[in-house]
Amino acid sequence: MSRRSFLKRSSFATLGILSSPMYSSAFSIGRNEDIIIGHNSYQYKVDMNWGNLDPTKTPVKDCHEMVQDSKGRLVMLTNHTKNNVIIYDKSGKLLETWGTNYPGGHGLTLLKENGEDFLLITDYERHQVIKTTIDGKVVFEIDFPSDKTKYPTKDEFKPTETTVLPNGDFYVADGYGNQFISHYNHKGELLNMFGGKGTDNNQFLNAHGICYDDRDPNNPCLLISARAQNVLKRFSLEGNYLSSIPVPGALICRPVIHKKDIYFAVLKSKEAPNEDSGFLLIMDENNKVVSCPGATVPRYEQGKLNQLYQSIRLFQYPHDVCVDDEENLYVAQWNSGQSYPIKLTRI
Repeated sequence: MSRRSFLKRSSFATLGILSSPMYSSAFSIGRNEDIIIGHNSYQYKVDMNWGNLDPTKTPVKDCHEMVQDSKGRLVMLTNHTKNNVIIYDKSGKLLETWGTNYPGGHGLTLLKENGEDFLLITDYERHQVIKTTIDGKVVFEIDFPSDKTKYPTKDEFKPTETTVLPNGDFYVADGYGNQFISHYNHKGELLNMFGGKGTDNNQFLNAHGICYDDRDPNNPCLLISARAQNVLKRFSLEGNYLSSIPVPGALICRPVIHKKDIYFAVLKSKEAPNEDSGFLLIMDENNKVVSCPGATVPRYEQGKLNQLYQSIRLFQYPHDVCVDDEENLYVAQWNSGQSYPIKLTRI
């Protein structure tokens, strides 16, 4: 289906979904109006045509994650092995592609060393974490953390995300495997493991994403999304559980910090009638939800966030959100008919 056809069908579907008492409209749709989504001061104009490429030459499968590099380019990871990494400029023009060896390419993290950009890629089919240069040269590969009790075999290690500390240490979230968080030094040597599958505070169900949170420089911590539990968990850098931030109804992917805010792609709404029921979610510096582009207005009652639902059939399965230097958003989607990212221009 073309982007134009999809958007037309989505607009008509929205009229029906917004009439349901389960949903509240964040905006109205007019025939000649731009589509604006979001709440409060976090509102965006939708561009469905950004980054569209010739799928016979530059195909995608699942568009998993995106980052912006030091040159301002948008770097996207897909699990299509003809071109695992696709690099755009901010206008959506294709600049270059590389990568044919990442069939389970999932997590993409930018790190800088001595002024040079590098990437950390998690591949859940290869059961590895791979560090590369920005143009794809492999620096090192990390295999599963062999442990008789935690990881008897490599098949139980299916990493989904990484995050990097200022000293070069990094953490790996095993969101599709045994759910442990592994801490490595900059050389790739294992220092610690914590977490694991379970429902206790210090455990996870689908530890899908992780990021380093230094918004309070005196108390840096880790933010880890327990996607199946609809919760964001805070841990110390040593792996001790600190607290949880519930996001009822929202299956959140990785947390992305930009300035003082946290951005999430929400794969789907927990109890929505349709599976392709995703949206975006934005928290402020106090970890309060202030905007949900594509979803109901975030409301708190007696200090608790009301359950969130998709309110427009715009996104399918959003998997990551990249915030550029102008605070525009780029949304990469999983299982979305091999579609390219959607751009949201902040207004």
